[in-house]
Amino acid sequence: MKSASAAPPTASPREELAGAVALFHSLSDPTRLAIARHLAGGEARVVDLTRELGLPQSTVSSHLACLRDCGLITGRPEGRQMFYALAVPELLDLFAAAETLLAATGNAVALCPNYGTDVGPAK
Repeated sequence: MKSASAAPPTASPREELAGAVALFHSLSDPTRLAIARHLAGGEARVVDLTRELGLPQSTVSSHLACLRDCGLITGRPEGRQMFYALAVPELLDLFAAAETLLAATGNAVALCPNYGTDVGPAK
C-alpha cells in the first residue's frame, strides 16, 4: 500500500521542456517564421503570403496548417477566402525578445557552426 505522503514522480528536465521545444521547433523553419512575422503585421490570405514570400500556394498552405495545428495562428473565413492571423499576441513579445537577444549576441548566432547562416555543406 502506498503512502499518501509519497511525492508524485517528477518529470525529467527534458520532459519539462517539451512544450518549449515544440514551440521553438514550430518556428524554426524559415517559411513558418516568415509567415508568423508577416502575420504580426495583421491578417493575410494565402494569396497575400504566396506573393510576399515568393512560394507556391501548396507550400504556404502546408506551413499555415502546421502553425494552425500548433495553436499559433487562426483562420477566419470570409466568403470563399480564409484570413489568417496570429492566435496569441504573446508571439509578438517572443519576436521582440528574439530581436533583443540577437542584438545582444551580435553575430554569434549567425556564425554558430551548427545553426548559423554561414553553415556550408558537410565536409
